[in-house]
Amino acid sequence: MDISKRSCSSSRMAYFDSGCHCSNDRRQNSILYSILKNDSQAAQHGNQPRTPRLAVSMRACACGCKRKVSLCSPQTTCKAASAVLVKTLKFVKNVPCFRELPVEDQHTLVRSSWAPLLVLGMAQDRIDFETSETPEPSMLQRILTSGPDKTDNQSHNAGVALTDVQGIKMFLRKCWGLDISTKEYAYLKGAILFNPDVAGLQCQHYIQALQSEANQALNEYVKMIHRVDSARFAKLFLALSMLRSINANVVAGLFFKPVIGAVNMEELLLEMFYGK
Repeated sequence: MDISKRSCSSSRMAYFDSGCHCSNDRRQNSILYSILKNDSQAAQHGNQPRTPRLAVSMRACACGCKRKVSLCSPQTTCKAASAVLVKTLKFVKNVPCFRELPVEDQHTLVRSSWAPLLVLGMAQDRIDFETSETPEPSMLQRILTSGPDKTDNQSHNAGVALTDVQGIKMFLRKCWGLDISTKEYAYLKGAILFNPDVAGLQCQHYIQALQSEANQALNEYVKMIHRVDSARFAKLFLALSMLRSINANVVAGLFFKPVIGAVNMEELLLEMFYGK
């Protein structure tokens, strides 16, 4: 779904009395079972054959870290991104092995993975967006907008770095070029969600095993479906590495801040995830 093509030229969880269930016996290939069981949720995203236009040039820009850009249609794009976030959190909540984790680990994983999962969901939904350069304020504008009571408004319209937007665009283009299937997207979500490298996890080894199972299930599925393309798994793994480099503050600043302001994403995620 190309949402900006017309707009601009461009749980409840199982209670743990003590410790962690990392060492418990569990179903072989549990992540495969869990994700396939919830494939119906993932299927709601749908894979459409259209390839959206790219609004930002993918050429390397030496001054891209200084140039700021903002959405051409912030209301429309923020609405679409919010819908993707809701579907993504619904998918996560319906993965049984995720609900078996301690609630603290659930919070930690959601906080660390919501942004890449959101961008992955946008790729699956084929959501394109266009940006325009945010002009540098003149000296007079800086004087008029300076002051303690106007700082929020000034930062509200600051935009995000062009290079960061290019990174998101490059990832979207990579996914669309690979024509990733619904099941492949589901396995990729599992690999992103169960990240054992996040600090403060109680069940790090268990989460590491879940991520390994997600990668193994993806590899087996690719070998079965794409027998001719022996390099497909490597291409998908490369896409994952691109996704992990996307900064959560950039995602919030680009897709949410222009409409809802400097929201606390952690509080928003907990409210959406647990209904608090």
